[in-house]
Amino acid sequence: MSKRTLVIGDIHGGLKALVEVLENANVTTNDMLIFLGDYVDGWSESAETIEYLIELSEKQECIFILGNHDLWCGLWLEKGVTNPIWLAHGGQETIQSYIKSGLLTSNKHKQFFKGLKNYFIDKDNRLFIHAGFTSMHGVEKEYNKNDYYWDRTLWEAARILKEVNEEKRGEIETRLGLYKEIYIGHTPTTNYGINQPMHAINLWNLDTGAAFKGKLTILDIHTKEFWQSKRLPLLYPNEKGRN
Repeated sequence: MSKRTLVIGDIHGGLKALVEVLENANVTTNDMLIFLGDYVDGWSESAETIEYLIELSEKQECIFILGNHDLWCGLWLEKGVTNPIWLAHGGQETIQSYIKSGLLTSNKHKQFFKGLKNYFIDKDNRLFIHAGFTSMHGVEKEYNKNDYYWDRTLWEAARILKEVNEEKRGEIETRLGLYKEIYIGHTPTTNYGINQPMHAINLWNLDTGAAFKGKLTILDIHTKEFWQSKRLPLLYPNEKGRN
């Protein structure tokens, strides 16, 4: 079996969805997995999700990108730092998950968050990043590192440019052309009434709303075939997820 490179969208503590989508995609230890961040905050199994990812990375090649929710969780695990925004957007559920699971003091978990990458660029100049970037010279030249986890202008530019005449695109936006392809999460496609990956120019958005009422998605970067879990509320019927 040939080696696949598979990219996975935002999980948000939905371990059941992660296990299901990996099974649906028939993932084997021969596949390379690239996770786009936001592993925690939302459903009730954030700590268990991190434990599962750590064990998965011991069996096969995995790349883990840092998301904004992971940044908050990592700070909490390392320094006990919380903030009202985090607590109101899934952080409280993550804290409860760590207490319930007994993984609160796990050094492996602290090291996991410390080891998350701001971005990953493969040998074919494909960029994998949680949110985006604003520098016209690429991610390496990004002045504001928070853009890696928060920026939505790259995604919005791609959506707008999809409707623009080919000859005019280069005059309006150059960031997209710096990379062969770009893969992001962070902005749920369900915001646009779509529960599948969205594609604009050379950018693919893999956040299909798993934090809310959507699904978790995994996509083969070469064939663009994708697989999805059930909608997360069906997997966690007694929970609300993120509101």
